[in-house]
Amino acid sequence: MSNGQSLFLQMETACGSLLHELQILWDEIGESDADRDRMLLELEQECLEIYRRKVEWANTCRAQLKQSIADAEAELAAICSAMGERRLHTRQSDKNPGSLKAELGAVLPQIEELRKRKCDRKNQFTEVLKHIQSLKSEIYGSAENTSSDTVVDETDLSLRKLEELHRQLQSIHKEKSKRLKQVLDSMNSLNSVCSVLGLDFMQIVSEVHPSLGENEGSKDISSDTIEQLEVSIQRLRELKLQRMQRLQDLAASLLELWNLMDTPIEEQRIFQNATCNLVASENEITDPNMLSIEYINYVEAEVSRLKELKASKIKEIVLKKKSELEDICKKTHLIPESDSTMDITIDAIESRAVDPACVLEKIEREIAKVKEEALSRKEILERVEKWIAAREEENWLEEYNRDENRYNAGRGTHLNLKRAEKARVLVSKLPAMVDALASKTSAWQNERGVVFTYDETCLLSMLEEYTALRHEKELERKRQREQKKLQGQLQAEQEVLYGSKSSPMKNQSIKKGPGSSSGGPSNRSLSFNGAMLQTPNTPHNVKKNERVNRDNLREEGKLNIFISKFKNE
Repeated sequence: MSNGQSLFLQMETACGSLLHELQILWDEIGESDADRDRMLLELEQECLEIYRRKVEWANTCRAQLKQSIADAEAELAAICSAMGERRLHTRQSDKNPGSLKAELGAVLPQIEELRKRKCDRKNQFTEVLKHIQSLKSEIYGSAENTSSDTVVDETDLSLRKLEELHRQLQSIHKEKSKRLKQVLDSMNSLNSVCSVLGLDFMQIVSEVHPSLGENEGSKDISSDTIEQLEVSIQRLRELKLQRMQRLQDLAASLLELWNLMDTPIEEQRIFQNATCNLVASENEITDPNMLSIEYINYVEAEVSRLKELKASKIKEIVLKKKSELEDICKKTHLIPESDSTMDITIDAIESRAVDPACVLEKIEREIAKVKEEALSRKEILERVEKWIAAREEENWLEEYNRDENRYNAGRGTHLNLKRAEKARVLVSKLPAMVDALASKTSAWQNERGVVFTYDETCLLSMLEEYTALRHEKELERKRQREQKKLQGQLQAEQEVLYGSKSSPMKNQSIKKGPGSSSGGPSNRSLSFNGAMLQTPNTPHNVKKNERVNRDNLREEGKLNIFISKFKNE
């Protein structure tokens, strides 16, 4: 028998005992049957009312349990859905019924476990979102920081969503590293420019953002800070370019003044850093304080001092420039300005009638003009020098050919012979050399529209004069060769008429004193118009001409022997 049946029997026994006791009491009291029936009916109704209330309470408990189970299952499903997991609990089937309390008891532990896991997952989301928001605040600034960015969406706590947040966090970390590197690079560039300009780097970066001027702690990497750094770098670079141009102008003035006044090297070395950067680019100027306002003022003071010194020594400088101009003109065979004009200019300087700087500038322009013209005349002058050297060799060769003792063995004879051979080769090139020089000179004159002068003489006139003189010499040599030819023919005719035997008169002429000439009669004359020799046709003269011819042949034989011997050596 079950516990419920036992309790029901016990209650039935107890109720029967009480009813029996109540019957005894009613008998003693003497209650009527109607009263007894009425009281039993009331008692039965009261019992029914109590049973009814208990049944209603039991129905209510059942409904509550079912609702609790449904709510638990709904919460279980919601948590599993939010966390992206499969549902773990399945409701008991009708074939295997169980109590509602047991079913609820089976669901609640799973709910508690999932609630704990959900709380942990939510904390992970919250931590990642806070980290993301912190990095965004560093990158984009606090103005863009909103509280909604840290609110966790509890409807999606899946691992997939958590991985997305982690990837977003990693991406923001990379962005932070990139921006931090950009900020550090900008600070290094700014530090380099400040070092060259002699400015306080810490003060400038602190004006951009206070965190940049601190040695410790994180640096602000917001977009506004990066933009302000770039603006500061650009502003300082423009200032650097301005100061660099100013320093280079001062350096150019220094070099010009040093050159004018022959400043000693020891004094120039003091400002060597400034002059070395005369043509340097922006990136090449990196020395600290090279473009500081103090250093520029220092160089500017030196330029001012040299300008004052230049003003006091302007006459000496003008004379020096005048000498330089004359030297250039002398080297390039140009006509310098007349001394009288320069003397008048110097007198005007001394009387302060003209500005010395204007005079010096005029001379410098003249020097520049002469240098430019000298550059254009360089090739022609080189050809002129070669032509003059060839003419000197030509003159030497003519003197050498007129020397009757040139083949006599003596000291330096072979050197003269060797020079003569080279001179003949060089002289043979003179016509082509003169033609090429004349062609170059004509082209130069046509291009510039001025006459090419050489020491105040027109070069083309010099060439024409030389060509005419050379032509006259050639005609003279040709005439002499024709005269020699006629002389030879005359001697041959005389030999045919009178023979080649010696006579006593020939021996007498040979025995004459040392004052007499052995090369032929002293009273012989030649006609420049090609006439016959005016020598009387006497036997004595015929014999004498034969002897001269033999002597000439003997001399030519000696010359050929000497030349062959020299070539063999």
